[in-house]
Amino acid sequence: MCDVADKQRRIQFCNTGCVSSWLYIDEEYGTSVRHANIQQQRDVYRLSWLQMDLIAGITVGLTTVPQSLAYAEVVGLPPQYGLYSAFMGGFIYCIFGTSKDVVLGPTAIMSLLCAPHVGHHPGHAVLLTFLCGVIQVITSLLRLGFLLDHISDPVIKGFTCAAAVTIGFGQMKNILGIGEVPQQFLMQVYYTLLKVPEARLGDVVMGLLCLCTLVILSGRKIPAGSEDHPTSSRWIQSLIWGLVTARCVLVVVGATCVVYVSEAWGYKPFTITGETSQGLPPVKPPPFSETTSNGTVISFSQIAQSLQGGLVIIPIMGLLESIAIAKAYAGQNDYRIDTNQEIFAIGLTNILGSFVSSYPVTGSFGRSAVNSQTGVCTPAGGVVTGTIVLLSLAFFMPLFHYIPKASLAVVIICSVAPMADYRVVRDLWQIRSLDLLPFLVTFVISFWQVPHGILGGVIVSGMLNIYKRSKFLHTPLKTLGNSQNI
Repeated sequence: MCDVADKQRRIQFCNTGCVSSWLYIDEEYGTSVRHANIQQQRDVYRLSWLQMDLIAGITVGLTTVPQSLAYAEVVGLPPQYGLYSAFMGGFIYCIFGTSKDVVLGPTAIMSLLCAPHVGHHPGHAVLLTFLCGVIQVITSLLRLGFLLDHISDPVIKGFTCAAAVTIGFGQMKNILGIGEVPQQFLMQVYYTLLKVPEARLGDVVMGLLCLCTLVILSGRKIPAGSEDHPTSSRWIQSLIWGLVTARCVLVVVGATCVVYVSEAWGYKPFTITGETSQGLPPVKPPPFSETTSNGTVISFSQIAQSLQGGLVIIPIMGLLESIAIAKAYAGQNDYRIDTNQEIFAIGLTNILGSFVSSYPVTGSFGRSAVNSQTGVCTPAGGVVTGTIVLLSLAFFMPLFHYIPKASLAVVIICSVAPMADYRVVRDLWQIRSLDLLPFLVTFVISFWQVPHGILGGVIVSGMLNIYKRSKFLHTPLKTLGNSQNI
């Protein structure tokens, strides 16, 4: 047995600047030790980190509010459900997460996956959240996180690219101001093109203006400070940084002001969000049964049956998305994560989120990038973000009535556009051309049904792995047969 001094030498803080006093590392086993309790976390938290966590939390919060409202539209739920889903992750992940950069909440991919299973039923979405959380927590407790490694990168990239195209095109109906468009992608394309002559001029103009504004702000580079005028340069840099970072909020607020003024003057050329529930969500258990308007009782088994493959695909893809983000930033910022601990944090967030009417959440690519770029030091930044979402629910919900759907559609399109990266095809062809096959299978079939696309990609990827293994095992036998001095 090792003595106390040796134990203290082997257990050390992760040395990555301001982040990793939050996470302990065991050098002997190379694995992260479970999070310390809240008192230990409070003991190691430095006051100097508070400023950076506040800045990052506020910045991410200003991005989270408009995106969450928009993602609820993708699922087919009232906009307030996006905000109901956006605050729990910050509080839970602050205690149980192992990455300083990951931001949990509603995402474009999870919204797309949930849409066909929820069917515009908020109760079904909340129950789906609870069941996904239970599955994820069980996966963590059984330490089955290694199974996620069997889903290859080409499959994930194929699904991600298809999801970006599907989600982006799905918002065209809101920019055009048309309704009654099916959710299935191919039918969606047909009916959207069919109804182009019915487009509303006000929505089209609003959408184009919002899109141009976001594109201009997204491409704006922050200027370097001047040595001759350090004070003025610093103010200009801060102003431009604020405009670029909070561009989604600026676009939505500006568009909402235009709608409010036009309606005050008696003009209604825009399609707006409409009535939303005011105040914080009620705290109650997820609905395990449902009673329809005519008195028919829908049992738990019937609801679960209607969710079908969603109970498999949604928990898995939620874990893949979040863990991929955590691993990417852990490598970039030189700290380690615990995969099973991450799974537990996501699962617990979904379980507790179902008690406040959340739909399934996971790590967000875009908001995690904003979190990292603004210099967050610990997961405490998520607490600030969650607080901003709660304040929005408590005080600003009446104003959301005037948000034009075209502005939210543009926010979604600009959020998912980076996911459709054409360079993936080039890179796969140059590195391993065979990996293009599972990528293309997943990409193409996902336009028909997302679960079928992922399943098809996994099957093709597995067959290629078997082929590569058999080829690898066969090649050394020939070498050994021709060798004499081994």
